[in-house]
Amino acid sequence: MGRKFTVQGTNQGFTCAHCGLEVPALQNGSVRNHCPRCLYSLHVDIQPGDRANPCKGVMEPIGVEHNAKKGWIILHKCQKCGEVGRNKAALDDPVPDDYDLIIRLTQDREPLL
Repeated sequence: MGRKFTVQGTNQGFTCAHCGLEVPALQNGSVRNHCPRCLYSLHVDIQPGDRANPCKGVMEPIGVEHNAKKGWIILHKCQKCGEVGRNKAALDDPVPDDYDLIIRLTQDREPLL
């Protein structure tokens, strides 16, 4: 089954569970799912944007990948259950992700296995 993205009602600001930054909603029509300052996220989705995952663990950024179509993809690992997820970096927003931190993650990548 393909991953179906759900935006309705989920594009809201939040307080980062890792660094405490008040994170605004994205302005580009998508949904922000990680902090632009520290890149941490929460394990809240089963399908992208649905906010239906009961885990709610803090997801640590562990690396990045570059995709020719989607650009930078941040790899997150849940500190509670260990699941690894991928989230598109938000570099074209008025509050963009920390590009220097993304570049550092290219050098400090942890093996996923």
